[in-house]
Formats: sequence, C-alpha cells, structure tokens
Amino acid sequence: MSLARMFCRLNGYLQPKSKARAPLVSGFIRTQNEVRHWQYTAPQTTSCHWQLQEECLELSYGGLVMHFAYVWLRDHCHSASCFNSKTNQRNLDTANVELNIRPANTRVDDENIFLTWPDGHVTRYNLSWLAQNSYEGQKQNAMQPRIIWNSDIYTSAKVPSANWDKFMSCDDELKKFLGSFLLYGIAFVEGVPPTVEATETLTQRVSLIRETMYGKMWNFTSDFSRGDTAYTKLALDRHTDTSYFQEPCGIQVFHCLRHEGTGGRTLLVDGFYSADKVLQKTPKNFELLARVPIKHEYIENVSDHRNHMIGIGPVLNVYPWNNEVYMIRYNNYDRAVINTIPHDIVKRWYVAHRELTTELRKPENELWVKLKPGKVLFIDNWRVMHGRESFTGLRQLCGCYLTRDDVLNTARSLGLQA
Repeated sequence: MSLARMFCRLNGYLQPKSKARAPLVSGFIRTQNEVRHWQYTAPQTTSCHWQLQEECLELSYGGLVMHFAYVWLRDHCHSASCFNSKTNQRNLDTANVELNIRPANTRVDDENIFLTWPDGHVTRYNLSWLAQNSYEGQKQNAMQPRIIWNSDIYTSAKVPSANWDKFMSCDDELKKFLGSFLLYGIAFVEGVPPTVEATETLTQRVSLIRETMYGKMWNFTSDFSRGDTAYTKLALDRHTDTSYFQEPCGIQVFHCLRHEGTGGRTLLVDGFYSADKVLQKTPKNFELLARVPIKHEYIENVSDHRNHMIGIGPVLNVYPWNNEVYMIRYNNYDRAVINTIPHDIVKRWYVAHRELTTELRKPENELWVKLKPGKVLFIDNWRVMHGRESFTGLRQLCGCYLTRDDVLNTARSLGLQA
C-alpha cells in the first residue's frame, strides 16, 4: 500500500486504484543535474478517449486516465447561469443538483467536451482544464513548488538578497524576492535602515502583520521581559515558533538592530529536507509523525503577562492526495505532556521523532547566518526552523509575524504559483 493511499485511509476515504508511484514530500523530482517541479502540462495536440461508466466519466487525455463523478461535472459548470465570471463565484445551488444525475448526451472535439444534462442545460469543459483539475492530475502536482536544501545546496545556489530601495519601489524586485522565498523558505533584504519603523514598512510591502500576544512589532533584548527562552542570552536549538497556536504563524521576520558583543549567529534548517530523508529511509516513521496529533503549550506568568496557549496537531502536516508536507510543528521547548497517544504507540512515536531530530541536527543541514543591522531575514515558519548561538553583550532584535494568506496572496497577484 502506498503512503498516499495509507493517508487517505486514515482520513476516512480511499483513493481509486491507480499505478503506484513514489511518494511526494518536496513537490519536485530529483535528477542528477537538475530539479524539475511536478507540474502537469497538456501537450499541444493529443487524442482523447472517454467512456460513460455507471457513476463517473472516464477520460483519457494527455497521458492521464481520469475519473469525474457526474455530480461533480454538473456542479463545476462555468456557464453564465452557473458561474459569475466577474466575481469568480458559483451561482449554481449545489444542494439542488440531483445526486444521481447523468448526462443525456456527450460529445468531444479537439479541445473540449460537451455534456448535455436531462433538463437540456449544456456544460462545456476544456480538456486541459479537466486534466489540471482532476484528482489524478493533482496527485502529480505540487501545491507549492520548492527546492529542499541543506547548507551546501543553499550556499551553492547563491540566492541573491533583495535591495531595500528597489524592493520598496519595484514590483519585479518584490516578485524575485517572493520567488526565492517560496522556493527556499527563507529570503533576505539588504540595506534596510536599522529601525523598527523601517522594518515595519518593509514587511507591509509583503503582507499584513499578524498581531499576537507579543504585540504587532516586537523589539526586544535579553532582558527576560517575557516568559520565553528567546528573551535570554542562551543558545536556542532549532524550532518552529508558535507551535502552541492552533494555526502557527506562517512567516517570521528578524532584523538585528544592534549587537555589541560576540556570538549570536542565527541557525536555519530546512525541515522539509529532513522530513524527506525520514520518508526515504523509514516511511513508517514518516507516516506516524504525520498521523499522530500531539499538544504544544505555552504558559506565561511574567510581570503583567498572563497567557496559556495550546495547539494540537501532528509534527508533519501532509496533503493526503499527494503526500506533500506543507507544515511542520517542531519545538521541543514547548511540547506539552504527551497524552494523546495510546501506550502501544508512544514508544514508536518517540523512535520516529528521534529519527527526525537526528536528521535536523546533522551539521551538513545547518545554515549559519550572522544577522546585522540592515539585513532583514524572512522565514517560512511552517517549513524552516531557526535557532541561535549563545551570545554576549547587548543584542537588540525587532521583528514580527506575517499572515501567511496575505503573503501568498501577494505572490499570486504577481503571477507566482503559491
């Protein structure tokens, strides 16, 4: 049984029978000399074969054999009476569609299929659109193309930083920045004035700021003003932030405004790269980390701050149809009591967690960066873990969290796949 099929079983449904394929974690195919994203592209000309089965239309096109339930085909009609092309919203009342509906007539030309329904309504579908939006097509596509990396891969890529002046005035510079961020999960902007105000202005070019109990923009030193190890001079192991939120913050921004001392380098680790290694070596451990929900918890009783946050979810969050990891919750500091796993699963979960931790802590997977005034770092908090060296002296950082939906919205508005 494939992992993708296993996840579907765990989520209460089964995939239709199909040829087995290698599971996807990273959304790309690795070859010796290149990285190519999984993406279905219909050929210029191709033959089309179709058959009306008892409950679905079977369509063979562009190398794919696809199956469409008849009720799905009626529900997704984009005719003027069923779909508002100005608002891109459905007009059709799905609740009024007969669940056992079946087309009365079907015909196909070089580019389209036409379905005539019992009431005489005609639905036209472009064949390439059906291939791209079929379940079988989605199994071959990555929701988010990315390049997973270790230190050597990222360093060799020589990803350029954005320039503050161009970033703030030129959409092409913003698009290049977001393109790099989507591929690698991290991106830098250089030449930013070392102030909280400039950092805030910079982030608002990308997205709305997500306000949390830490405030909108945070500006802190190692004064232990909050009940968190980040507000000390201690080293921090790799972790994702706000794992104790039901929806962890999507993007984190760091800007070191001042450091009068030694140490304090920032550690970055691509969690998707390590998850992919676990999947390749021990699929059962990968499956367990993606299936078992655990709790993360944050309890704060410092000064005037009283907070008790709990987030629940698996370490690895995976799209069940293509086995693509889209979020990691990994924070050993904030992991709560494990009381959501039966006793016969607990040790197996620890074994799986240990394997992922071992991968995350391999030196070759660590990218160390010295943050300095003017250099702003954006981190995909659902993917890339961060940490730091211990340090001496005064070190002042500012930053914020960004709303993930708005970052992706900005990227899509610039023509990027996100």
